[in-house]
Amino acid sequence: MTSDEELIDRVGRGSQEAADALFQRYRDPVWQFFRRRVADAAVAEELAQDTFVAVIEGARRYRRGGAFRSYLFGIAYNVLLAERRKRAHRASDPLDEDPPSPHAADPDEVLWLRDALATLDEDDREILMLREYEQLSYQEIADVRGTPLNTVRSQLFRARMALKDALEARAPQPARRSHVSR
Repeated sequence: MTSDEELIDRVGRGSQEAADALFQRYRDPVWQFFRRRVADAAVAEELAQDTFVAVIEGARRYRRGGAFRSYLFGIAYNVLLAERRKRAHRASDPLDEDPPSPHAADPDEVLWLRDALATLDEDDREILMLREYEQLSYQEIADVRGTPLNTVRSQLFRARMALKDALEARAPQPARRSHVSR
């Protein structure tokens, strides 16, 4: 199997076959990255395509400094931020809801988690999603966000505490029992 780095080097030299191989390898993870962040599947598809176009256009400038996966998700992250800026200029749309976690079985739990995530600061929500949904390592998140590794660690800790607080605030309260004395 050809490595990602070999493929992107070949893409930089004009290989359509290598571009197709990278696309096939990362199409689903990149689409899922966007699908978890935007409500409309068609918009997620468009953003994923924009990401791959940017990868192909920038392939000649690619320098091995980290994992290709970090490079790819860094581009996807920047495409997402650009889309959010465009949306903010067009209108003040409501917050896109994150789709349910594929690991959660109970729909009520999925809604509870989604509602809690929606209350978080955008940076907290984003760093949690990079770690938990995209399964990026701390170093990959640092590369994607352009921040030091220790900053990622502290941001993740803060984001997890914020999510914990949001979940506890939304936890179903047990029904109170009234005691009747006789």
